[in-house]
Amino acid sequence: MSGSPPHPALRALRITNPAQVAALLREGRWLGGVGYQAPQADAAPMTTGVGFRRLSANADELDGWAAGPGIRHDELGPVRWHTDGQWLFGAYDSTPEQAEAGLAELAQQAYTGIFGALEAAGTPHLVRLWNYLPAINREQSGLERYRQFNLGRQQAFLDARRDAFAGAPAACALGTHDDGVFRVRFLAGRTPPRPLENPRQVPAWRYPSEFGPRTPTFSRAVLLPVCAGQLTLLISGTASIVGSASVHPGDVKAQTEETLRNLEAVIGAAHERGSARFELPSMTCTIYVRHATDVEEVRRRFEAAVGADSHAAHQAIYLQADICRGDLLVEIEAHATAPGELA
Repeated sequence: MSGSPPHPALRALRITNPAQVAALLREGRWLGGVGYQAPQADAAPMTTGVGFRRLSANADELDGWAAGPGIRHDELGPVRWHTDGQWLFGAYDSTPEQAEAGLAELAQQAYTGIFGALEAAGTPHLVRLWNYLPAINREQSGLERYRQFNLGRQQAFLDARRDAFAGAPAACALGTHDDGVFRVRFLAGRTPPRPLENPRQVPAWRYPSEFGPRTPTFSRAVLLPVCAGQLTLLISGTASIVGSASVHPGDVKAQTEETLRNLEAVIGAAHERGSARFELPSMTCTIYVRHATDVEEVRRRFEAAVGADSHAAHQAIYLQADICRGDLLVEIEAHATAPGELA
């Protein structure tokens, strides 16, 4: 089956020039995106910066989404979004005081608001989420803040009668060091994605209880029909995990190589679920490194795998961020679009 929407394509864009956004705004096609520099007034609508420390020259670029024409803006409480009726890009931002008070209740409230926004907009299917958590690995009230977040996020999925397990969307969760705000960015649509898992890893929603009172709510990737005959592969934040265990503690070189093996395994899973063909050297990647001093080693390992002259090497953005587990040193997310149909 094709599952392709009869609608203009959703496009993932790495924006290198503000003029690209200006042109899309004039055409009514700019949905929104993520900037990686310090939060400030929107450089473009729905594109507030996150505030990671940049570790590469091109880290001031934006990751954006275009659709339309006919993009419109709407809000519901603290959740705001742009939509063309078929696709939606939205944002939630807490106050610093809310984020500092604890993340379980806040995450539940945020996701409950996001689900309300999706229903109001008529785009019910979550595709991809970006979660940015201040002090993600800090213990607070006897529980790591990332685990607090997982507790609240999953409860919101369950309360809304949404797939919190096998059908969950792609996602990442990174720790920030900026202004203490908890942020969520999300992509949704009328077309459901095809969730994918990594055969080398236990699905996140099946993690044992040692990883917290509630399991993380995400799939390793999704395949999404973005227009007739085109599939987009969106790979979640991927790290050095085999089974459910972090591997190669303290060894950033080995962790990077294990992460790359996991990315290849997810690409292989995508090839089993659709006719589109993807290659890591042709994907657009964002690379998060816990310690800034490790970035050159991570870059060497990454470029050795994809080729120094590849699209992936030239387009890669390197950022300093805390990873969701304290023993993980690097995380990579990736996306690409290719001709094909769902199997």
